[in-house]
Amino acid sequence: MSRTGAVAALPRPLHRRLGTLGVYWLFILPAVLLLASFYFYPLFGVLWVSVAEPKPGLGNYALLSSAAVERVLLTTARISAVTTAVTIVLGYAVAYALVHLSPRARRWMFLGVLLPLWISVLARAFAWLTLLRSEGVVNQLLQALGLIQEPLHLMWNELGITIGMVHYMLPYAILPLYANMRGIDARLLAAARGLGATRLQAFARVFLPLSLPGIVGAGVLVFIFSLGFFVTPAILGGNRILMIAQYISIQILDLVRWGLGAMMATVLMAAVLTLMALLARIVDFRRLFGAH
Repeated sequence: MSRTGAVAALPRPLHRRLGTLGVYWLFILPAVLLLASFYFYPLFGVLWVSVAEPKPGLGNYALLSSAAVERVLLTTARISAVTTAVTIVLGYAVAYALVHLSPRARRWMFLGVLLPLWISVLARAFAWLTLLRSEGVVNQLLQALGLIQEPLHLMWNELGITIGMVHYMLPYAILPLYANMRGIDARLLAAARGLGATRLQAFARVFLPLSLPGIVGAGVLVFIFSLGFFVTPAILGGNRILMIAQYISIQILDLVRWGLGAMMATVLMAAVLTLMALLARIVDFRRLFGAH
């Protein structure tokens, strides 16, 4: 029997499903080809360079135990973790306020949340440079108020980098947290209050546990973004504090050590994919971003 005859002999519903599946693949084929050409192929190239330069083997990955690489990895993890913790605390407070504000006030507050997203990260980093330097607005204000005698060292260190990164990452924490909090049924809080719970008890025992998926999801997203920061640490850290993206740039552009740079990029990519896989197992992405 020919192939055409075999397909025609299939039950009618199955025949329709095969035809529909073929139409779907026809529509998504350009996207698949585009993704394979401009995403997966370059990623494979990075992975290949990490094991082929300067000579084939896993020599580059053996350098993960070197003091310099360990210091960069620990610095990146530490700054990213602190940035995530501070961002989640501040973002949770803002998201909680957004949920309970009036519609008009919420619109204005959303404008303040989204406005930083429309400003270049480079412009924001230089703005913090102006604010945090020894002769900047912050130190001058503190000295004018008599709170300090000497300028505080707010730049060229991890503190300055963290401040800039927290400012950049706040919208990425607020929006998922807000989407999650909006899905919490307010009647549950009213029921808790009706059973004798105080506002604090109702928040701690009802609202906070229900918002934990949003906290976890926003925290993982912020941490993932923080791992790959380049511009903010370069400007506010003054190349005294190296994070992994800066280290990759130095290895490839300055020292021409393509293999080591590609190895670090592969490690960063593996960390991000692992965190995304963990996030997908813990949190439903649809609920995290407000879908039902």
